[in-house]
Amino acid sequence: MVRDVGLAEELAQDALVAALEQWPETGVPRNPGAWLMTTAKRRAIDQFRRNETFGRKLDELGREQQVFEPDLADFDAVLDEEHIEDDILRLVFTACHPVLPTPARVALTLRMLGGLTTDEIARAFLVKESTVAQRIVRAKKSLADAKVPFEVPVGEERMARLSSVLEVIYLIFNEGYSATHGDDWLRPALCEDALRLARVLTGLMPTEPEVHGLAALLEIQASRSAARTGPSGEPVLLLEQDRGRWDQLLIRRGLAALARSEELAEGAYGPYSAQAAIAACHARARVPEETDWTRIAALYAGLAQLTPSPVIELNRAVAVSMAEGPEAGLELVDKLTDEPALKNYHLLPSVRGDFLVKLGRLAEAKAEFERAADMTGNARERTLLLDRAAAC
Repeated sequence: MVRDVGLAEELAQDALVAALEQWPETGVPRNPGAWLMTTAKRRAIDQFRRNETFGRKLDELGREQQVFEPDLADFDAVLDEEHIEDDILRLVFTACHPVLPTPARVALTLRMLGGLTTDEIARAFLVKESTVAQRIVRAKKSLADAKVPFEVPVGEERMARLSSVLEVIYLIFNEGYSATHGDDWLRPALCEDALRLARVLTGLMPTEPEVHGLAALLEIQASRSAARTGPSGEPVLLLEQDRGRWDQLLIRRGLAALARSEELAEGAYGPYSAQAAIAACHARARVPEETDWTRIAALYAGLAQLTPSPVIELNRAVAVSMAEGPEAGLELVDKLTDEPALKNYHLLPSVRGDFLVKLGRLAEAKAEFERAADMTGNARERTLLLDRAAAC
């Protein structure tokens, strides 16, 4: 309504503050969503009235005055779960508007919809926090200046924004799956949000292979959640997980989505379906020894051609080490040590330390694990890495 992302955020926050102040005394309304929407709209009108330059917007809102004093029952159909999911997708597509450069689209959507801090987004992109903060501020201003509508685009315009939308959902899930900061290894709410968005998107765009590829990847990755932490919340690495705790329903859903992606793409892989195929190799292995590491290494090689990245090369090194031995993996990792993007990436020394352990070079491995522990912002992961250093 206000055609200004920053202002909309402020109005929403004002409404939430009002709820925190009033609901303890008055009780929670029968339809909290309608109450919050009504409060935010009224505050929007008050603000526009105080500013004559918003006369046109005031006229537009004034024509909908009856919406601001509704019978709350009228909102029941509007604010149901399906509508909320559609609204979230509208906001994702709005934030991924072509008026913004791709990094700004992803950063803004992660901040607004994923609940990630600028620091967490910066770590996901391997860039400075100040860079992300500037991207978000500029993105909000650009959307307001362009008066970008709150809608899901159609046709070619939708396709133009799809890659950014997929990247946003992917990064939200990743932050939930391996939290960059804090005391918890997992942030399940973020995983659930991303998974729900991916599922909704498959319904919205059922003929797009990579939409199903992303859904497949997230379903299979999410299937391991229960096995990824121990009794005290400590991380449990993939090869040490109790595979009996993997969620078979999510695995079946993921494999079905991957099959649909492969069918639509006639066997070809995009970036997300390739990662889903890698995850499927793990999901199909009843025990770690049955994992087809040669296929995983080949899939990573193909993925590196689709989307060249030092992080993908690091993952390929792990697969190669499992298929051909730690010497082969270490050779690949050593080529990445001077990569600027991996300068503060804790998994580089962590992986290198793992290879050194297998080669019996324990003093070097200890130093690598300690270096990785200094880099990570997650308390659980730091403990795990220090334990590995001590074991050397």
